[in-house]
Amino acid sequence: MSTATLFQLAFYVAAPFWALMIVAPGWRVTRAIMATPYIVLPTVTVEIVLLIPILPEFWMAVSNPTLEGVQRLVSDPEALTALWAQILAWDLFLGRWIYLDSRELGINPFLMAPLLIFTILLSPLALPLYLLVRLPYLRKRPSSATPVRPVGRSMA
Repeated sequence: MSTATLFQLAFYVAAPFWALMIVAPGWRVTRAIMATPYIVLPTVTVEIVLLIPILPEFWMAVSNPTLEGVQRLVSDPEALTALWAQILAWDLFLGRWIYLDSRELGINPFLMAPLLIFTILLSPLALPLYLLVRLPYLRKRPSSATPVRPVGRSMA
């Protein structure tokens, strides 16, 4: 499979999960699917396929990073595509947490949809924005000695 195909595939295997969180946030199927962190595995699999043949060079660049070493690394299409897949997997994992947390706090899905889209595009800016958005909802939550359980998980 070509690097260009794997580059596109990395996005396409993550996109359905984003679509569920944005378009159908209250659907019980969405909640069930998002309850597992394993949704990132298709994107991580693309990354692993790309990393295996270049692992020694990749490891050297990331285990002792220098600007020049990382520049050399990202000039390689396979390494850059692996990094792209890693970014997509991280964004999806973060988006999943934001989705679950916002559902638990009762934040309106119409407010969350643009924020989740922003997370896809610029997660380092979206995370602090979401942390600010959730503050008033945290204050509204009744305090209790019982910790909040993860969405979709049984306490039994």
